[in-house]
Amino acid sequence: MKSKIVENQDGTMRALSNRHVQMIAIGGTIGTGLFLGSGSTISKTGPSVMLVYLTLGLFFFFMMRAIGEMFYSDPSQHTFVSFISRYLGPTVGHFTGWTYWIGLVFVCMAELTATATYVQYWFPNIPSWIVELIFLGVLAGVNLIAARLFGEAEFWFAMIKIVAIVAMIVTGIFMMTSHSVTPLGHASLTNVFHNFSLFPHGAFNFISAFPMVFFAFQGIEFVSITIGEAKSPHTVIKKAVNETLLRILLFYIGALIVIMGIIPWTSLSANSSPFVQVFKLAGFPAAAAMINFVVLTSAASSLNSCIFSAGRHFYQLATEVPENSWMHKTFAKISKNGVPAAAIILSAALVLITPLMSLTTAITSVFTIVTGVSSDMYIIVYTLAMVAHRKYRASSDFLPNGFVMPWYKVTSPLTIFFFGVIFVSLFFIPEDIIGAVGAIVWTLVFGGLEYFRQRKLVPANMDQ
Repeated sequence: MKSKIVENQDGTMRALSNRHVQMIAIGGTIGTGLFLGSGSTISKTGPSVMLVYLTLGLFFFFMMRAIGEMFYSDPSQHTFVSFISRYLGPTVGHFTGWTYWIGLVFVCMAELTATATYVQYWFPNIPSWIVELIFLGVLAGVNLIAARLFGEAEFWFAMIKIVAIVAMIVTGIFMMTSHSVTPLGHASLTNVFHNFSLFPHGAFNFISAFPMVFFAFQGIEFVSITIGEAKSPHTVIKKAVNETLLRILLFYIGALIVIMGIIPWTSLSANSSPFVQVFKLAGFPAAAAMINFVVLTSAASSLNSCIFSAGRHFYQLATEVPENSWMHKTFAKISKNGVPAAAIILSAALVLITPLMSLTTAITSVFTIVTGVSSDMYIIVYTLAMVAHRKYRASSDFLPNGFVMPWYKVTSPLTIFFFGVIFVSLFFIPEDIIGAVGAIVWTLVFGGLEYFRQRKLVPANMDQ
């Protein structure tokens, strides 16, 4: 017997089941960074890359516990940004909401570009703009129909990623336990720590791996955005958040151990997917095509999630402006299907800029810079979420018997400090400097404009 779908006060539906949310959480944890980019990080730092993943995994877990605690106290909210508005004020909340939403639109664009690249692996003669229009149209349609359909799509997208990782881990364990002979030597667990050095290519390469892994984990907070439409929010929050660290250990650390056990890290190619390299050594000739399919579904999954998230964030922004404004009247609405349709359509329409980018290289260069800036802005957004959590703890909303963050007095300031260190480290990595400077300029200019806008609104509201 199916459980009845509950309708929220704003018209959205609690249609996402526990299995949907848990798989969305796993999908959010595993990105294309693991399938494609992990070879680059391993080649930079060797086995000590696992320490980088563990450290970042721990701090992302603390961040998720902070966000989860606020959602547990009020699961009716659609985005964690609403808590920033509540506890840090409308100026900071509006700045964060717009920043996060714009960042999401650019992530959507990047993922849409990626889907065309992966499809052209099989069909090189199909123009990229056609592939992009098809994927965007289908996934925007999925999001417009119902939250449950979105959840079902994410469930199967995540399942494909999990099957690929588990298949590689099982293959690797078999090869290592049977000491399979490859052109690179014997597959063995001893390969992982053979001639181990914490900084095999110097301290700089080790430190520069932290931002790379940080961006691989970016989007892990996405599962929290599903809470407002989950059937049993309190149960779902605890399970989804608590298993964050376990998933990182299993999927990332497990995969890294297997990769380095089969391929000595000094022999690993930084420019090719380590998954493809492992499967080819295992005698699987179609490895490249299979992993291409996995990363295609991974990019489609990220695009699907981005459209969902961007729609909810723009809807949230529309609810926070005066009711007589055009933005509120147009976008602060929920369709008969229980989704913020107008906000989803606007977000998807902006992503249509992507097919135009193939027309000139100048647009692509600008896009690369802006994507870098928006990625770096996520560090600031995450930090503001942690500060909002501290304000929540000092407020009357705090539930001492709720889903409290462990060792709060130590872990909260430590996480904020760690995010600050990650941001500062960007200035020491040549390719990240432009993005980091851009993030500061964006904060000062847009944050300043928002501050003066809110100051103008206060007297106007007092006159009413």
